[in-house]
Amino acid sequence: MRRFTRPRPLILLVLMIALILLIAIGQYLRLFERAWFNLQTRWQPMNAQSIGLDQYRVVVEGQVIDGLDDDVSALTFDPVRKSLFTVTNQNSELIELSLDGKILRRIALVGFGDPEAVEFISADTYVITDEYQQRLIKVRVEHDTTFIDAADAEQMTLGVHMSSNKGFEGLAYDSVGKRLFVAKERDPMLIYEVHGFPHFNPEKSYAVHVINNPKRDAGMFVRDLSSLQYDERSGHLMALSDESRLILELDVDGRPLSTMALRKGSQGLQKTVPQAEGIAMDDEGTMYLVSEPNLFYVFKKPAQP
Repeated sequence: MRRFTRPRPLILLVLMIALILLIAIGQYLRLFERAWFNLQTRWQPMNAQSIGLDQYRVVVEGQVIDGLDDDVSALTFDPVRKSLFTVTNQNSELIELSLDGKILRRIALVGFGDPEAVEFISADTYVITDEYQQRLIKVRVEHDTTFIDAADAEQMTLGVHMSSNKGFEGLAYDSVGKRLFVAKERDPMLIYEVHGFPHFNPEKSYAVHVINNPKRDAGMFVRDLSSLQYDERSGHLMALSDESRLILELDVDGRPLSTMALRKGSQGLQKTVPQAEGIAMDDEGTMYLVSEPNLFYVFKKPAQP
């Protein structure tokens, strides 16, 4: 009987190609850095200053925002009104939400192009981004405001990496240091630190200073940036990645400290968050999240015994 031998060189070649593809995919998705971080945090005690994102558990999952058909983008907490604000970029609106995800009011945005982020600065004062024109627009929101025209607002354009079609996706504000953090989605993925905007004192000269650190930002093991949140208590920044289904906590030097996974089975989630677009944290540490098209989530840290 004739015996058939396996073409071993061909099998080895196929296995080698498969291995190269797996390594390439792992690098593309930043899986190796993420696995190394998880291994380190497993064997090291938690940093005493860390927010501890991994301890949060979902208490409201995937609740539809009734009355809203357009995609939501970004989220910010207003500590004065005790409410949340988000924006829509199809029919551009600034929308105020209650802390349980109900629409309180809708404000038309005129001339904003493609609003992608909103951030509370101080009482009645916010900054909204126009993603592709890279504009930062300071707006006033009074109790009777029904529309906002960008032509009437203070604004500035950063004009960085204008050739890329991936613009500003997230904002966060440090009210003590008067720093506005601006997240560029990717290609390249960066966090800018803007000093001098918004301008508060008309008696002083208008001077804007922008800082970025590409080497630091390359250490974030995520594929993109969708939203930011600054924690005044710790001085740490939280960065949301839609593509990586992850929230990162970054210390004052930009080093990752903890993570919150947004996939099924993590943080008590029954389903993976489909397209996370905005995060916000209130003054009690409760985390709020919105996902396209119009889903609302709440995460809380269990009470310590």
